[in-house]
Amino acid sequence: MNVSQASFLICSLLLSSACSQAETSTNSHHTDSGIEVSDQTDTLRVDALRDDVLRVRLYPLGHPAEDASWAVLPQARTAHIAVTSSDDGFKTSALAVHIGSDLKLTVTDLAGHILQSDAAPIARDGAGFHINKIKSPEDHFFGLGDKPGPLDRAGESFVMWNTDNFGWQESTDPIYKSIPFFLEMHEGRTLGVLFDNTFRTWFDFGHERTDRYTFGAPGGPVDYYLLYGPEPKHVVETYAWLTGPTPLPPLWALGYQQSRYSYTPRARLEEVAARLRADQIPTDVLWLDIDFQEKNRPFTVDPQTFPDFPGLIHKMTAEHFHTIVITDLHIAHLPNQGYAPYDSGEAGDRFVKLHGQEYVGTVWPGPSVFPDFTQKSTRDWWGTLYKQFDADGVAGFWNDMNEPAVFTYPTKTMPDDVQHRIDEPGFVKRTAPHTEIHNVYGMENSRATWDGQLALRPNVRPFVMTRASYAGGQRYASTWTGDNSSTWNHLRQTTPQLLNLGLSGFAMSGADVGGFAGSPSPALLTSWLMLSAFQPIDRDHSAKGTRDHEPWVDGPEQEAIRRRYIEERYRLMPYLYTTAEETSRDGLPIVRPLFLEFPHATSDNHPLDSDAPGEFFFGPSILVAASPSPDEVAPYEVHLPQGIWYDYWTGEKLDRRVAVGARDLEIRDAANNGPRPVMVQPKEGELPVYVKGGSIVPMAPLVQSTEERPVGPLTLRVFPGDNCEGTVYQDDGVSYDFRKGSFFRQHFTCSVAADGAVTVSMAKPEGSFRPWWTSLRIELVGRKTSGTEKTGRNQPITATPLGSAVTVTNAESVTFPVAAN
Repeated sequence: MNVSQASFLICSLLLSSACSQAETSTNSHHTDSGIEVSDQTDTLRVDALRDDVLRVRLYPLGHPAEDASWAVLPQARTAHIAVTSSDDGFKTSALAVHIGSDLKLTVTDLAGHILQSDAAPIARDGAGFHINKIKSPEDHFFGLGDKPGPLDRAGESFVMWNTDNFGWQESTDPIYKSIPFFLEMHEGRTLGVLFDNTFRTWFDFGHERTDRYTFGAPGGPVDYYLLYGPEPKHVVETYAWLTGPTPLPPLWALGYQQSRYSYTPRARLEEVAARLRADQIPTDVLWLDIDFQEKNRPFTVDPQTFPDFPGLIHKMTAEHFHTIVITDLHIAHLPNQGYAPYDSGEAGDRFVKLHGQEYVGTVWPGPSVFPDFTQKSTRDWWGTLYKQFDADGVAGFWNDMNEPAVFTYPTKTMPDDVQHRIDEPGFVKRTAPHTEIHNVYGMENSRATWDGQLALRPNVRPFVMTRASYAGGQRYASTWTGDNSSTWNHLRQTTPQLLNLGLSGFAMSGADVGGFAGSPSPALLTSWLMLSAFQPIDRDHSAKGTRDHEPWVDGPEQEAIRRRYIEERYRLMPYLYTTAEETSRDGLPIVRPLFLEFPHATSDNHPLDSDAPGEFFFGPSILVAASPSPDEVAPYEVHLPQGIWYDYWTGEKLDRRVAVGARDLEIRDAANNGPRPVMVQPKEGELPVYVKGGSIVPMAPLVQSTEERPVGPLTLRVFPGDNCEGTVYQDDGVSYDFRKGSFFRQHFTCSVAADGAVTVSMAKPEGSFRPWWTSLRIELVGRKTSGTEKTGRNQPITATPLGSAVTVTNAESVTFPVAAN
């Protein structure tokens, strides 16, 4: 061990304040919110934005980098708190920062547990740099968006460079999105890291060296944020504070969605719509891919295949279908040919440049130009292009191919030296190379579409779907995992991708159901439709040349299974919409890894997901336990965290509590010291689903679309257990009137008396909105009774649920009227 290594161990691991006094090669300057430490070449600045959030920057001595961000909200980026200075750093109420003489950073909690420590000083390589952090064998890493591969990123390495990668596989990297945010979990403590650098960044979580993890970039700033939990939920909520939560979507966006590349001509779309209604398959959305356009030119309609386009949209709307159309960002290069998107863009100088001229690359329309979305004025212009579609009644828009994809080169994108002219509030007005802008280009495209919708209809919630994005892009668009394949492995891959997307901010996400590339077998399509009923976006989509994917294509037996799961999604719509509304406030995703709800489910605090790769939470209460190998016919293990659980389908109660006594060890699982797993035998048409004891799940009568008013009571399905509670939220589903108080939110709790009677207590509703139901039905799950259903007339219930309580005995359910709030 040499002197410098010994110094690192003493200074960084033992955290001796004497180190800063022993060295004289650095200068320190304490600020109100942190510290600056400089050596002969660099300055390391660490600021506390909150007690649990740090911002770390390194820049050449005397030359601070531009303080701007595409990802981080201005109010978060500029936040600061007062800190308590120490000899080698500072403290907040949650964290301690220590900086060594060689500018190596160590962050601990106040008990001295090391949360993150530099393994070496930040290494320069020309304009690039490497950041090295100490890694232990017990570290787990999650996030980075929808990168293929396992949920846990430990031992893997990745590159951030948005890439059109048709038919990607589990080992493919990069693909469509660059979200440089991850969670590090160590010994039950979680730290989030956002590396806010838009260049071609990279991450290595122990792939090259098992004793460290590294990240870096070939250019751009050293600028990253540390978000402390210690619980993972708190880190995810803090990331939403930093970059913004997923906004509340329109209610219809949570319904079933049918798509294909492509439904053309018009008669084919009408045929599919009619069959969906005739077969009573609840559906809310139909999608139109590029073939509805004239010669694949964005913002056009082919008058031959889609005559009277406004009439078609109005017809679909009357049948309670919302139509979403694709609007790729490449504008056909058609000078003097009467193509308005090009003519208006060229007149306003809206397109990116190469060597001083409009850059032209080949995409679906042929030679195309590309808007310069780093200019606010260009984004404003882009928004105006939607005026006619909006007038026609189109409900939402799909920004595809926005990596940006270009067919000309093996890189599948535009050259590195294409120039973008940044003219954006908060940024220095300057010209930037494509290497800096590439990873935010798709996000700024979706931002322009989102803002354009708001400009046209300020009180209507937009729906935008994007393929490419960056950290913070969840503010403007939902997303999907791109051009997946019709294989069992891609069905299995869907769960970790959506979970990591949710952890990375994108709560509204999905995968092409059935697989985009290729044709699924009947069993694969059925299994996929079953699983997707419990995912945020449920869109069946397929490529040209593949067999049909619609639910009815494999005969009545398969269609019945598929319909059953789509119907269950609609029955759960109050629960799903309530979860989405909570997401819009706290940033917690709709689908969640087990560790988000049960971070300490194992004795050594390793994430339970490592033992249960097919499992996930759908909202806070429902656990979906798909097979980790969905084409396998052998039994598989379901790992339920300790506690009371109920089979969602049968109501069977599963007591997974583990006592402390030695005589109970035989029911423990040796791998995690929790309850032994449940063995499940896969069966056609069956997806194991469980509900956490202590949950109250709101449910609705079945409808064929979210625009249809349910007939009957709102059902509160009560699963008794500890801390029993639930909430229901409603509003008009389309507008922003909820911001002015026009919403309905009611909280429920339940308790079980010694004689077994269950009391459901109902808080006074919040908000002025009147929901669709006029009666409540309480269903108790997991009780063996001899009673039959009781109604309000037969039960001694006279109070309405405005702050009242209802006790149910000897009955599985009770229904009673409610008063208008």
